[in-house]
Amino acid sequence: MKKIVLIVFTSCLFMGIYAQQGLTLESAMAIAEENSPSIKMTRLNLERSRENLNAQRAALKSNFSLSINPFSYTHNREFNDLISQWNTRETTSSLGTFRISQPIVATDATISLTNTLSWQNSYSEYNDTRTKGFSNNLSLNINQPLFTYNRTKLRIKELELALENSRLNYAIQRLSLERQVAQYFYLVYQQQQSLIIEKEAYENMKKSYEIIKNKVDAGLSAREELFQAELNLATSNSDVDNQRVSLEDAKDDFKLLIGMSLYDDVIVIPDISVDTVDVDIAFALDHGLKNRMELRQREIDIENSEFSLIQTKALNEFHGDLNLSVGLFGDNENLGNIYASPTDNQQVSLSFSIPLWDWGERESRIKAAEASIESQRINYEQEENDIIINIRKVYRNLTNLKNQIEIAKQNVKNAQLTYELNLEKYENGDLTGMDLNIYQNQLSEKQLALTNALISYKLELLNLKIQTLYDFEAQQPVSTENENNNTEL
Repeated sequence: MKKIVLIVFTSCLFMGIYAQQGLTLESAMAIAEENSPSIKMTRLNLERSRENLNAQRAALKSNFSLSINPFSYTHNREFNDLISQWNTRETTSSLGTFRISQPIVATDATISLTNTLSWQNSYSEYNDTRTKGFSNNLSLNINQPLFTYNRTKLRIKELELALENSRLNYAIQRLSLERQVAQYFYLVYQQQQSLIIEKEAYENMKKSYEIIKNKVDAGLSAREELFQAELNLATSNSDVDNQRVSLEDAKDDFKLLIGMSLYDDVIVIPDISVDTVDVDIAFALDHGLKNRMELRQREIDIENSEFSLIQTKALNEFHGDLNLSVGLFGDNENLGNIYASPTDNQQVSLSFSIPLWDWGERESRIKAAEASIESQRINYEQEENDIIINIRKVYRNLTNLKNQIEIAKQNVKNAQLTYELNLEKYENGDLTGMDLNIYQNQLSEKQLALTNALISYKLELLNLKIQTLYDFEAQQPVSTENENNNTEL
């Protein structure tokens, strides 16, 4: 009974250690979306752009601030210009300032309401006087820039474009990740299939080895045939080991890509069935040019270059500032009577900055900015051409792969029949083991060629989906709304 329990426990432990996790392409993609390092970095960049815009929009609301200086003491001897003699002055004070500031987006102005309440106890050696009491200064201030661009609006627009660009990057990165996951997924599948084929070849070689061994033992074949069969069997066994190593290497690369633990064992479960689809190349081109996010990114680059031109034109520009201030000031020894006899304060100032000569700096920088805009427009045109070319290439590859799949299927049938016929000859002694090994290798090659053709077609369909943002298998556009909805402000 103890032996049985020990065997069961050991078997369960062994199965727990070596249990494989089956992954479909969809489940692998779900893991990658959560754990892939590249998608994590893109998501963090998106979050940074979103929070920068949130911060800028919050800065456009009323800002409330309070600053307090509870105690200040000074004792100085200084020259007083008013009385033209040296004077010793001692002051003890306390003050607090409350400020409300409101930016005006439409005009780039700033309106602020400021109230400063202070208490002061001051002694002056001149006339031996001491002044003690409260004072309050309430003022409304307006600062309006003149003859220049609206910096507030431009900053908001730059941050909005940065967020839109980050969203596009996220969607593009997700599509790129889907392609990478599919490539590595099918690479693991290829290695799995190669291992299965190598194992089948090994089993076939074992059968042929047993046949020749029985013949040699019966004196019906020369011993040299047995030597060749042993060599073929050892080579086939080595091929199995080599393929097992290749499979494990492919698994590690795949797990690293999707962000899966390297200590987990996986087996991929693909849907390798292929239903060839008809593609309308004109529709594919039109849909790709209308929806590819890279084109919108190039438009954003152009807009940002135009913003840079606006900022460059403001270099050494003629501009002005209008400042208005109205206020009410009161002071009294008693806090309750501070506005018993108030004083009105008004201030109006208008200033201009007039550039005279900059040795052509502004003109040269404007030309450089204009050249940058033209360069971005060329990039847009080049992106359009790249999209057209890539879609055409994928379309041609799909057409070619359809034919390759049909040819590969027929080659497998022919190779299988050829191997079975020659195996019968080998059993009858009409074929050497070396010749049979050639036919076995041909069968393995044709089986691998069919697998590779099917995988290539699946990957090329995915590539067409990414290039056009249209799923021709499902007959529906590829939606990026989920990505945008996940990043709403």
